[in-house]
Amino acid sequence: MDFKPTSDHVEARWRRQSTRVLHAGRVVLTEHTVELPTGEVTMFEVDESITYAVAVLICPEPGSVILTRQYRYPIDAWIFDLPGGAGNENEDPADAARRECREETGLIPDELVHLHTIYPNPGRSAWPLHLFFATTTTQGKPDISDPSEQVVTVITLLEDLDRLIRTGDIIDPALLTARLFAGLHKLLPALAPTSRG
Repeated sequence: MDFKPTSDHVEARWRRQSTRVLHAGRVVLTEHTVELPTGEVTMFEVDESITYAVAVLICPEPGSVILTRQYRYPIDAWIFDLPGGAGNENEDPADAARRECREETGLIPDELVHLHTIYPNPGRSAWPLHLFFATTTTQGKPDISDPSEQVVTVITLLEDLDRLIRTGDIIDPALLTARLFAGLHKLLPALAPTSRG
């Protein structure tokens, strides 16, 4: 792609001078002292809570999809999303995807296809989200020990998922991106565009 800036544009990077942890709980917030290309020094807060995250779109048979449904406190809503979660520092992303699927749904993907890697909030966090696709699973046992993470497994038709995407009822970025790339990789039919009236 040709990049043609509309003004005098220089792609200079910021230089980190120091960091300090502002908060370390389930969320880790770090303050970076950075020097801007202009020479000015400023503070910038970064979410460094996890090393990376994973999510898996599972289609056990043609035309069906396995989703999860969870209550998300920050937005006070129950949403559809994908089984997944944080990977550990020295854990392979595919292994993390299998572990997270088992913990949340009891299903362990047999073979994973890497769909894409995104950065869900590149303006405030540096951790990537690895998206995978699977068609077959082995039955395991879900982990229900965390009372704040109660996950409902939902099997739905792909056409129903696509309808919910078109109506704006699917808001989870991992689910939206995985569905898009499963179509682009021809693992699923392409998502039909939303008609505008």
